[in-house]
Amino acid sequence: MTTSLRLQVNPATMERSSTSDTASEKPNPSHHSTGAVQMRIKNSNSHHDRLSQSKSMILSENVKVAEPINRHRRNLSQHNLTFADIISTQEPTVVAKEGYLLKAKIADGGKKLRKNWSTSWIVLTARKMEFYKESKQPAMANLKPGYKPECVDLCGARIEWTSEKSSRKNVFQITTVSGNEFLFQSDIDFLILDWFHAIKNAIDRLPKEQRITSRNLEFKLRRSSSIELLNNLDTESKEPKPEHRKSLIFRLNYSASDTNDRNRIKSRLKKFISRRPSLKTLQEKGLIKDQIFGSHLHSVCEHEKSTVPQFVRLCIEAVEKRGLDVDGIYRVSGNLATIQKLRFVVNQEEKLNLDDSQWEDIHVVTGALKMFFRELPEPLFPYSLFEQFVEAIKIQDNATRIKCIRSLVKKLPRPNYDTMKILFGHLQKIAAKESVNLMSTQSLGIVFGPTLLRPEKETGNMAVHMLYQNQIVELMLSEYSKIFGSEED
Repeated sequence: MTTSLRLQVNPATMERSSTSDTASEKPNPSHHSTGAVQMRIKNSNSHHDRLSQSKSMILSENVKVAEPINRHRRNLSQHNLTFADIISTQEPTVVAKEGYLLKAKIADGGKKLRKNWSTSWIVLTARKMEFYKESKQPAMANLKPGYKPECVDLCGARIEWTSEKSSRKNVFQITTVSGNEFLFQSDIDFLILDWFHAIKNAIDRLPKEQRITSRNLEFKLRRSSSIELLNNLDTESKEPKPEHRKSLIFRLNYSASDTNDRNRIKSRLKKFISRRPSLKTLQEKGLIKDQIFGSHLHSVCEHEKSTVPQFVRLCIEAVEKRGLDVDGIYRVSGNLATIQKLRFVVNQEEKLNLDDSQWEDIHVVTGALKMFFRELPEPLFPYSLFEQFVEAIKIQDNATRIKCIRSLVKKLPRPNYDTMKILFGHLQKIAAKESVNLMSTQSLGIVFGPTLLRPEKETGNMAVHMLYQNQIVELMLSEYSKIFGSEED
């Protein structure tokens, strides 16, 4: 059984009749007027016996049949639409600028990312920037439904030049409201400058009050249609600027209980520091021992009750015993790990035997001796006399120069003078074997000049000072007897 609905329109009359499907009805010729409309609708939804109905409606000619209304209304909140997507449906996309730039994303939602530079085809529109791998990709994206390139919403974004985030030149940074950070760079000055001004102008033209978060947008879309939202955007009140994620989490977690915990920890630390024994007490108990390396020369000598450190004497004796004939003595470096091991033994005041097999490499002994003098807080030539030694070596007359150097050496403190005399006497023996070990006074001056003599504050004259340092050591080795000899000499 089917139900038949027949609509007949007559300019003169309107009648409605119902008959069965078996009954036959002849059409009235008057029904074939200009405005006659016939419609047949069949319905088979119900499983019960259906009645056949025939309805005729007579309408005037000037009345138009209404278009069928689509009752399927989609709720926009079912789709994950962003603010930029809604705007794009209402406004045509106008490309303000496009081209290649180097791009690196360094933060995503406030979380730092590893910097990775890549070349991107950038398309700048009124409200956003889109990134593609190549220039043909934007056209291909229009042909592929559902394709969404990586983009940056410029609404509320901040742009600035930066030299701290990258060692490259011509780098500027864009920070979005959502916490994303991008770096852009080009070696062409006018190109990167043009991009900077174009993006800055686009940001400045955008209304800053339309900073809508994704949650707020979803809530509004659920309660109203997209058209109502777009009409009310301009009348909405300004929302507070979203804070940085880390600072927000800190403020949320920072409660009264945290304050109490912090105060309790501070009080315990104060008690611990106040009860901590002094350095002198720890040294008296033997818990902390005086270091040989890195200590002042006079402190080491006072501790050993001598004017020359014992370690310096042992090293000189070992070198003179088995190293005078070694090629490149004091110039060739020893194994650094072994030198550090020797340093540790000396600092722990363990009994030192340089004839032990582990110190058989004489370059380890010479390397440790140079390290001792290099790590002195104040060099063997005191800072107070550095400029005077430099002025003395500049004197042209050799006899006057030697006399001036001699007078300055006599002014040295006793530990400095005695240690210097023993060291330079040892180096003179090394220079005497120049034909075997290939270490002349000039070579020794180059090795020991910066180690024994340096200014308290380095200036721009470093190369000039190094030249004078080498010359001073070389002169004192060549004229050792005149400088360190008695007055009668």
